[in-house]
Amino acid sequence: MARRSQDLQRWLIIGLSGPIIALNVWLLSQLFAYFDHLVAVLTISAILAFLLDYPVRAFQQVRIKRQGAIVIVILITIALVAILATTLMPILLAQTAQLLEKIPGWLETSRLNLDAWDNWAKERNYPIDLKGFGGRLSTQIENQIQIIAPQALGLALGTVTGLVDTILVIVLAFYMLLYGAQLWHGLLNLVPPKFAVPFGESLRTNFHNFFLSQILLALFMALAVIPVFTALKVPFTLVFALIIGVAEIIPFIGATLGIGLVTLLVALQNGWLAFQVALATIVLQQFRDNLLAPKIMGDFTGLNPLWIFIALLIGLQVAGVLGIIVAVPIAGTIKGTIDAIRHANAPIVAPPEKELPPLD
Repeated sequence: MARRSQDLQRWLIIGLSGPIIALNVWLLSQLFAYFDHLVAVLTISAILAFLLDYPVRAFQQVRIKRQGAIVIVILITIALVAILATTLMPILLAQTAQLLEKIPGWLETSRLNLDAWDNWAKERNYPIDLKGFGGRLSTQIENQIQIIAPQALGLALGTVTGLVDTILVIVLAFYMLLYGAQLWHGLLNLVPPKFAVPFGESLRTNFHNFFLSQILLALFMALAVIPVFTALKVPFTLVFALIIGVAEIIPFIGATLGIGLVTLLVALQNGWLAFQVALATIVLQQFRDNLLAPKIMGDFTGLNPLWIFIALLIGLQVAGVLGIIVAVPIAGTIKGTIDAIRHANAPIVAPPEKELPPLD
């Protein structure tokens, strides 16, 4: 009777956990939708502070006090941001505007090419509707351009807002470097040590391995494609390199999305050039995946790939692009915390004693 009651209680908990989790995810999405800008600024500041903590510790190792090391690192960061804002950013914005202007013409050219191929297929009675496929694809791309173009124009014109957000992120990162450890330990003290210790260790390990490795690999891809695209005379090299680099931050599917999008945009202009772009980027991706990634990343989460895709979809639904970026380390943190608690509660099983040989 007691066993049946325990089984009923366990199945009741399992049955209620699904709706409770779904309700919590919905509440998180609503909260993020209301405080999206605040959450984005705080998250970016926390990630920046997390990454800047490494050079701060490097300066501390040469006997510079932490406060002084933080000031030095923040000044270097501000200088780098200023250099990028005055050199690469104007070129990047100009190329983005030119790309958005040329895409409608490329779509018309590609539509004419598809019409010619469609007529060729119909003459030979092939069951292929290239004209219909091309029309639907062009419509989808034009709809996306209508959404992206105002945002890009707003980015170009809204430099004051972007400057304010950048200053706010740097200032928050500065204070997080100074007082973040105290705040973090204070929050962990509110949780029982049984959960706080494994959660803190798992969070630090997962975010360290994920962001450090993904950002290094994304920088490699973004910097590696620039000379390759320049040699191939690919237009809008900086924009395409930025697309591939940003997409690389998304694990597993980011590389495919970035390379596929860039190849599609180039294919609207020149099919042979698009083939060369796809081939070159796939070679770089294979070099990254097979030689660099295992040494830099390793198995940083221990998650099943299926759970990673589920985490990415949940992150997209809850917080958009920012949710995709932080979904995998958060999922790895949850898994690491649960594993640590389970191992701590697991009974210790003594190894079987070896039988002694019989006495003569």
